[in-house]
Amino acid sequence: MVRSSRFLMKRIAFLVSGNGTNMENLVREIQAGRVPGQAAVVISDNPRAGALERAKKLGVTTAVVERKDYETKQDFETGIEEALSQYEADLVCLAGFMRILSPGFVERHFGRIVNIHPAYLPEFPGAHAIKDAFEAKVKQTGVTVHFVDAGVDSGPIILQERVAVRPEDTLETLEARIHEKEYRLYPEAVKLVLSGKARLEKM
Repeated sequence: MVRSSRFLMKRIAFLVSGNGTNMENLVREIQAGRVPGQAAVVISDNPRAGALERAKKLGVTTAVVERKDYETKQDFETGIEEALSQYEADLVCLAGFMRILSPGFVERHFGRIVNIHPAYLPEFPGAHAIKDAFEAKVKQTGVTVHFVDAGVDSGPIILQERVAVRPEDTLETLEARIHEKEYRLYPEAVKLVLSGKARLEKM
């Protein structure tokens, strides 16, 4: 009996809140065969997120799970988990998802949630990492891909690389170079996770 590619390829779900350029880049890498997975669904907490339109243009299924539709954060996360289950997600990639997942959610998906952060962690965690680094006038910042744990940008690191902050940089030019690094690093990190070369072990 020949198994279909559906059962050979890990199914990847994306959680997004905004424009979705990292999601789009990663989906393109998947569709080009350079990342051995399947883009199963793009889930957004924001019905107006540009990422949803990007996903539709790439032929990827989308779903909206909006916080205001749920009475509690737990109910909201249950809605996300129902979508992940419906689309049989093996791995969850956060790509500009602007909500902190609860410890319970992270534990239930242990080792199966990854995030990209536009700084060289543990430097400049949080939602404004590029701006924070620029305003701190540091000579270098970076990009980090990490497993998600119960903290904020504190999970075990999969890959990270430095990005120089040039004397002539504006916030916009620094952002552009960081995004270029993200587009290369995130697919590489996801390949490591899908291959089992990067994984979390429970203590």
